[in-house]
Amino acid sequence: MMEAIVLAGGSGTRLRQVVADVPKPMAPIAGRPFLEILLNSLAHKGFHRVILSLGFMAEKISSHFGPNFAGMELVYVVEDQPMGTGGGARLAMEQVTLDHVFVFNGDTFLDLEVDLLEQQWSINLRPLIVGREVPDTARYGRLLVSEGMATGFTEKGVVEPGLINAGCYVLRRDQLDNFPVEEAFSIETDYLVPAVTAKKFDVFVSRGQFIDIGVPEDYLKAQVLLENYT
Repeated sequence: MMEAIVLAGGSGTRLRQVVADVPKPMAPIAGRPFLEILLNSLAHKGFHRVILSLGFMAEKISSHFGPNFAGMELVYVVEDQPMGTGGGARLAMEQVTLDHVFVFNGDTFLDLEVDLLEQQWSINLRPLIVGREVPDTARYGRLLVSEGMATGFTEKGVVEPGLINAGCYVLRRDQLDNFPVEEAFSIETDYLVPAVTAKKFDVFVSRGQFIDIGVPEDYLKAQVLLENYT
């Protein structure tokens, strides 16, 4: 039994020039909405329940998928005003039923080795950041690791290969309880940076296919890279 949160509330400002009439997670990839590809992948990996944290054009997502998709129960939480990745995750945490949950970005595809990650969680019962080696870290910044533990992040703009935060986490159900529900905050800046500085996160390095469709050039790349996942 596994649950996931998908953060799909962003307006997709940078992608608006190529996809103007739908929320970013619904941008068409090889003829299908990106979020459909992501949810199919989660279903194939054994997830039984997904909580979708929505905002911009929420009804276009909820009306497309309904209460069930690919054998999974879908639960929707909708923010009344933009609350950032942290606020969206915190709101979704209220619907989690298990002791831990996988968190995914709704504009990022990662062919995650879920069984290995679940195994690592079961051994240590510590929150995890998923890292991914990429040929150019400039857009993302680097994830710093020592002895399997996250120790920090570097600024964006460094053009070189390295390990990045892939935007996927495994968190305890109460992990964000120090933040009030419906408060806007960034899960990366306001939560992860201090938590990682305090050495509270383990790292799992994925080798699965990875692409973030949030900018036009990578959105176009995804049309080819994700064609076999549709």
